[in-house]
Amino acid sequence: MGWNVYNLLCCCRSSDESIRVDLAVAREQQAAAAEKRLKEQENRGIKNPERVKRMQREQQKRDEADRSANVGPSTGLKWQVNN
Repeated sequence: MGWNVYNLLCCCRSSDESIRVDLAVAREQQAAAAEKRLKEQENRGIKNPERVKRMQREQQKRDEADRSANVGPSTGLKWQVNN
């Protein structure tokens, strides 16, 4: 006979179903708290998060433009090999 987890959680339980519902609510609360911590951690040390996001988007656009410019037929660089 093993330990029943539900018996360990509540010594004076009313029914198994109420405990299962309580566990589901607790899991939802834990997930919400974890998401909140992640959001807070992302913005830690940043005074203006919108400015940072805007700068990241602009940098990404510049990077994409640089990649598309380098795809052309010639970049002006030539290999030289000395014999």
